[in-house]
Amino acid sequence: MAKEIHTIGVLTSGGDAPGMNAAIRAVVRQSIANGRTVKGIKRGYAGLLQEEIEDMEAKHVSDIIQRGGTILQTARCPEFKQPEVQKQAAEICKKHGIDGIIVIGGDGSFQGAQKLANLGINTIGIPGTIDLDIACTEYTIGFDTAVNTAMEAIDKVRDTSTSHERCSIIEVMGRDAGYIALWCGIANGAEDILLPEKYDYDEQKLVNHIINNRKRGKKHHIIVNAEGIGHSASMAKRIEAATGMETRATILGHMQRGGTPTCKDRVYASTMGAMAVDLLCEGKSNRVVAYRHGDFVDYDIDEALAMQKSISEYQYKISQTLSI
Repeated sequence: MAKEIHTIGVLTSGGDAPGMNAAIRAVVRQSIANGRTVKGIKRGYAGLLQEEIEDMEAKHVSDIIQRGGTILQTARCPEFKQPEVQKQAAEICKKHGIDGIIVIGGDGSFQGAQKLANLGINTIGIPGTIDLDIACTEYTIGFDTAVNTAMEAIDKVRDTSTSHERCSIIEVMGRDAGYIALWCGIANGAEDILLPEKYDYDEQKLVNHIINNRKRGKKHHIIVNAEGIGHSASMAKRIEAATGMETRATILGHMQRGGTPTCKDRVYASTMGAMAVDLLCEGKSNRVVAYRHGDFVDYDIDEALAMQKSISEYQYKISQTLSI
C-alpha cells in the first residue's frame, strides 16, 4: 500500500540555476492545492542537518518566479555521503513530520535523495543544473538561461574581437560537460570549440586553423573553451606567440548562473515542480522527473543515475563544418 504523504519538504542542492525559484513556487502551491503541508529546507542537505526548516505558505513564493538563484539558498554537503549522516538526516525529517522530500539539483543531489528514499523518506528529484549533464533528461533547469546569457556575452566579445582583428578565447562553464560550449559554439559561429568530451589537447591544430583562416582572409577568430579544459589565459599567450595574432582570453564565470530565467526555464521548472508533488501524493518515491521526447516523465533514481550521456556526434560534427 502506498505511503500517504502529509508534509512535503523541498530543498535546492549543489550549484544554483535560474528557474529553481519557479520550481520551488510550483512545489509549494501544488502541495497546498493537494491539501499537504509544505516546509522549505534552507541550504540543501547542509541546512537539513542543521534543521534550518520553515513552514511555507503560498504567500512565501509570491513574486519569485522571475528571480534567478534560489530563495532557499543552496550549499554543497560532502559529508552527506556518510551513512551515519544520512541516517541523521532521515531522523530529522521524521522529527519535523516530513514524510516526503523534493530535491532540486544534479546527480550528486540525486544520490542523496536515493539514500533518503532507502531510509523511508519518500523522495523525488528534479534536475536543476546549468550543465545539462543529467543523462535521463533532455532538459535541466537553468541550462536555457545560462546558454542564452553566455551566447549574448560572446556576441559582445565578437564585436570587439572583429574590430581589433583579434583571436578571442571565451571560457564558458562546464567542468565535465561541454553542452554550454557546444551550443554557444554553434549559436555564436565560433571557429573552434573545446569540449571536455572531445578535446585532444593538440594546440597545434588550433594554431594551424588560425593561420589557415588568415591566409583565406579571415581577420578574427573565436574559440569557445569549456571550463573543464580551462587555462584560457595561458593558452591565449601561447597562441599569440605561435600565430602573431593578438589573442585575448575572457572568462565568463558565474555570471552564467545568474539572471532572470527565460520563459522556457520558468515553464518547464514549474511543470516539473508540480509533477514532483503529484508523484509524492501518489505514494511514489525514489523517482526523478525528466523531460524526454517531448513529454514530462519520471524515472527510478537508480536507473537514472546508471544512465550515461554523451555529446551529440552530429551536433559536434556540424559545429566543425559550419565554422569553415
